[in-house]
Amino acid sequence: MDEVQKVSNEEEIISKIRHYYPTDSKMLEHAFLFAKNAHSAQKRDSGEPYIVHPMGVADILIDLGMDITTICAAFLHDVLEDTQVSEEKLIKEFGTEVCELVKGVTKLDKIIFKSKEEEQAENFRKMFFAMAKDVRVILIKLADRIHNLRTISPLSAERQQAIAKETLEIYAPLASRLGLSYIKCELEDLSLKVTHREIYDALVDEVNLKRAERQEMVNKIIKQLVEILNELNIAGEVSGRPKHFYSIYRKMTSQHKAFEQIYDLTALRVIVGTVSDCYEVLGKIHTYWKPVPGRFKDYIAVPKPNNYQSLHTTVMTNYGSPFEIQIRTFEMHKIAEYGVAAHWKYKESRSGQSDLDVRIGWLREVMDMQGELGSSREFLESVKVDLYSGQVFIFTPKGDVIILPEGSNPIDFAYNVHTDVGNKCVSAKINGRIVPLTTPLKTGDYVEIITSSNSKGPSRDWLKYVKTSAAKAKIRTFFKKQMKEENIKLGKDILDNDLKRRGYTAAQLFKPAWLETIMSRLSLTSIEDMYAAIGYGGINTSQVLVKLIDFYKKEQYTATKEFKTDERVHDVNNGVIVRGQKDLLIRMAKCCTPVPGDKIIGFISRGRGIVVHRTSCPNIKSMEKERLIEVEWANAESKFFANVQIIASDHSGLLAKITNVFAEQKLSIGSVNAKISKAGKAVMNLSVKVEKITDLDTLFQKLRQLDEVDEVRRITN
Repeated sequence: MDEVQKVSNEEEIISKIRHYYPTDSKMLEHAFLFAKNAHSAQKRDSGEPYIVHPMGVADILIDLGMDITTICAAFLHDVLEDTQVSEEKLIKEFGTEVCELVKGVTKLDKIIFKSKEEEQAENFRKMFFAMAKDVRVILIKLADRIHNLRTISPLSAERQQAIAKETLEIYAPLASRLGLSYIKCELEDLSLKVTHREIYDALVDEVNLKRAERQEMVNKIIKQLVEILNELNIAGEVSGRPKHFYSIYRKMTSQHKAFEQIYDLTALRVIVGTVSDCYEVLGKIHTYWKPVPGRFKDYIAVPKPNNYQSLHTTVMTNYGSPFEIQIRTFEMHKIAEYGVAAHWKYKESRSGQSDLDVRIGWLREVMDMQGELGSSREFLESVKVDLYSGQVFIFTPKGDVIILPEGSNPIDFAYNVHTDVGNKCVSAKINGRIVPLTTPLKTGDYVEIITSSNSKGPSRDWLKYVKTSAAKAKIRTFFKKQMKEENIKLGKDILDNDLKRRGYTAAQLFKPAWLETIMSRLSLTSIEDMYAAIGYGGINTSQVLVKLIDFYKKEQYTATKEFKTDERVHDVNNGVIVRGQKDLLIRMAKCCTPVPGDKIIGFISRGRGIVVHRTSCPNIKSMEKERLIEVEWANAESKFFANVQIIASDHSGLLAKITNVFAEQKLSIGSVNAKISKAGKAVMNLSVKVEKITDLDTLFQKLRQLDEVDEVRRITN
C-alpha cells in the first residue's frame, strides 16, 4: 500500500483532487462546494463544520483510486439524509448514477420501526440491495465508517461502544470478504481502540518497544530471501509487514497467550511474476529453513471466498523464532491489498464477466435468495454467517473444491452443488462412509451426495440444521412452489392453534384493514399467501399475530376512551352510568355483588357486555388494565341484592329476632342459609335487597345492638 497522506483542510483536498483527477477536477470541486453549502448550517459533535466528514470520506476513497462518480457521491453521501437537498436537485446537478450511490448509503429515516434492532437490520438489507447493484455503495459506506471511527472521541461512551461493536460484527468482515485488507485492518484497530482501550494502548507500547530489536532480525531475513530470489534467477520484491494490533489481540485471546509468546509480529512478503515462481520460491525456502508443521496454507490452489490468493508458510529461522512468509504474484498482491477497489484503481476492463463479478458473486447469490429469508433480522443473521464464519474446504467426487461456512453439513453441500441435487438428496457419504445428513463437515472431507428420482423432496426439519442461507432459501422455495395447497392448510392450522393459545379468535383479529397492513409489510398479496408462508416456514405466526393483537388492544383502548365523553347513558335495569355508550348489556359481578354506594369499576368482557365490580374486588388485579373502564351509580332508584353474613350465639328465637330487624328496616330477604359451626356458633348467610349502601350501614348498626350477635359483615359470594 502506498503511503497515505491524509488531508486536514479544504485547500489540501482541492489540491489532491487536482493532482489525481486533473481532467475531472471541476466536477469534483463542484461536488465538494455543493456539499459544503448544503451542510453549512450543521456542526459535528466535535464542533467542527460538518463538511469535515464528507471531505474525510472522499479523501479515503481518493487514496483507494476510486473513479470520479464515487468521489462525487462521497462528498454528497449525507445530503439527502441530513439536508433539504432533493433527489431531483441531485440528479440535475450530478446525474442519476451519483444520486443512486447516495441513495444507497442513505438510511431509512422515514419509516417507523418497532425497535432499534429492526431498524438497523432493515437499513442493512437496503444497503446490501444497493451494494448488489453497485459495489461502490459499500466502498463509500466503509470509508464513512473509517472516518467516523477516526473522529469518534466526542461521542458518548455508550455510543462509541455500539459503533465499534457493529463495525467488528458487520463492516470489518464485509471489508475482508471484499478483499479490502487495508480497510479491514484499520476498522479492526480503530474498533479495538474503543472496545478495549487499555489493551490497545498496551499493545502499541509493547510493539514499539520490540520494533528496534525485531527490525534488525527482519532485515537479515529479508536479505536472505533476496539471495534466494537471486539464486533462482527470479525477479521479485521482498518486504516486511507488521501485523495490525487487532490481529495480535485476537491471537492472544484465541490461543490464550501473553504478548511475549507471540512471535510472528511481522509477516514477510515475497512478490514474484508468475504462479510457477511462487512454488519454486516456496520449495527453496523450505530447504533453507524448516517449515513449522500445520502452518502451510495454499490459497493459490484454493483461493479464499474474496478471491485472495497467496502461499502462507511459517518457518523456524536461524534466530530461534518463527516467521510467517507470504508468497504471491504482483497480480495477487494487487487483489490482496485493494480487493474490489482494484477494479477502479488499476482501470480493469469491464467487458464480459470481470474479476469484480466473481468477487461479489456470493453477495448476489445472497440477494437472489433474500426473498425467502423472512424478516430483515433473519436476512442480517444469514449475511453474518456468510461474512465471518470460518470456512471449510470440501472436495466433490470430481476433485473440485467447494468452500462452505464452518458447521455446514452434507445438505448445505448438496444445495451448493445444485438445487435439484439438494431437493433429491436422500443420503450422503463422507470419505466413503454413509453418514447422517446432519454430520458437520471438516476441511479435506470428500463428499458424495446420493440422490433418488423417487424422493418427495427435502424435509422441513432440514431448516433446523442447514448453515447456509442459500440452502435455507432453496428448501423454502421448494415448499412454497411444490406444496402450496398443503402449505395453506398447514399454515391455517398453525395460526388457528396459536390464536387459541393466546386467547383470541379470528373474528376478533382478522379485520380487512388490519390484515392488509400485515400483508403489505410481509410482501404478501392474499390471506392464502399468508397461510402458505406460515406453512412452508417463510414467516412465523408471531410476525402476524403480534401486530394484529396490538391493533385489537388499541381498538379496545379507544373504546374505553370514548366512555369518558360528556354524554351520559343510564341503564335503567341496573342503575349504572357508562359515559358515551348506549344499549350496553350491564351485569353485576357475582364475585363481589356491588350495591349503590360501593366504589365500582367496569370490565369489558368478550361478548358479555360490561361486568361491574367493586373496586376492592380481588379479581380486579388479574384483569387486563386496558379493558377496565370508569362507571358510576345512577341517581335512579334501583334495588340490588347484597350478601350478608351474621355470626351469633345459638339459642331459640335467634332467627326471629334477626328477621324482625330486617322487617323494621323494611328490607326484603331474598334467601337464608343457616348452620351451626364447630365452635357452636350460628352462622347465617342472607341476601338482602337494598337501594343504596346506607341501607346496609343502618342494618349492620341495628344487628350489632343485639346481645346475641358477635359479627356482621358483607361477603362476596
